Amino acid sequence: MIGINIISVIIVLGILIFVHELGHFLVAKWSGVGVLKFSLGFGPRLVGRKYGETEYVISAIPLGGYVKLLGESDDLELSEEDRRRSFLNQSVFKKMSIVAAGPICNFLFAVIAFSVIFGFGITVPTSRLGDVQAESAAQVAGIEKGDIVREIDGRPITNWDEMAEAIRSSGGKSLLLVIERDGTLLHVTVTPRAQETRNIFGEPEQTYVIGVTMSSETAKQRRGPVGSVIAGAEQTWWWTKLTYLGIAKIIQRVVSPRELGGPVMIAKMSGDMARQGLLPFIFFMAVLSVNLGVLNLLPIPVLDGGHLLFFAVELVTRREVNVRIREAAQTAGFFILILLIFWVTYNDIVRIWGD
Repeated sequence: MIGINIISVIIVLGILIFVHELGHFLVAKWSGVGVLKFSLGFGPRLVGRKYGETEYVISAIPLGGYVKLLGESDDLELSEEDRRRSFLNQSVFKKMSIVAAGPICNFLFAVIAFSVIFGFGITVPTSRLGDVQAESAAQVAGIEKGDIVREIDGRPITNWDEMAEAIRSSGGKSLLLVIERDGTLLHVTVTPRAQETRNIFGEPEQTYVIGVTMSSETAKQRRGPVGSVIAGAEQTWWWTKLTYLGIAKIIQRVVSPRELGGPVMIAKMSGDMARQGLLPFIFFMAVLSVNLGVLNLLPIPVLDGGHLLFFAVELVTRREVNVRIREAAQTAGFFILILLIFWVTYNDIVRIWGD
């Protein structure tokens, strides 16, 4: 079991780190910037080989990676030719493009991964109704257990999620449902009722329901090539918004920081998903890739978002941020990152093995 977890997390992190660093690498090459090293992992070098000016390395600690660019720091003496190809000598827009390419590639990977999942097909609950609650809006309207919802206000319904969303977004307005019962289509008017529930973050919110439960019936839904890509992009956008919202809720203390997971939790979940099959494993990688993209765009020095912040200041002021300020911020950012890694690892240990 532990062996599967270790192998799975190496595969997951290896692919996602490679995708991220490949973004930096390709845009740097396209921009004419020299790339000295492409490393998967940190710390001591395990294997490596040099092609041209670039050394490709796999390092011992698989918790990240980096691309070392020519002239990334101004403490080296460079020839005139190398100065033209150095990172710091590029325009602000080129530097921002190279830095932003890593997180963007993580989002693109998520779109592709989700598209593959939708292309193979996902299992969803159908719009067949389970139990109908006594004295609910559905029972008052004459809806019965086993009915299949085909349309709501003229909108075709193919699964439970579509039906639930149409009811939730009704605002309490009466809805015209076309239901199928024993092969016969019936038209029923139902008025959803307000009900207080809790959202994914545990906050109370008002929604609208008609008082029915989901049946156990499911169906496999596949999409064509174009539909899969559209659904993959929508799913990536949804997870991106949810990740940013989750960070905001932690800052607002709506969600406890103890909910944060780290390397140990990623290893455990990687193994769990691998045991469930290829598609759940791909889904997990897609969600984790979105998280990696979002976290790297946070304006914390050391991360890509911190570099982008410095370049944005340079763009506005038309002056580079002072080297000492940059170095102090990088040191502080690195310290914060180390503390965060220790914190989430502690959370993982408590969550998995107890106090």
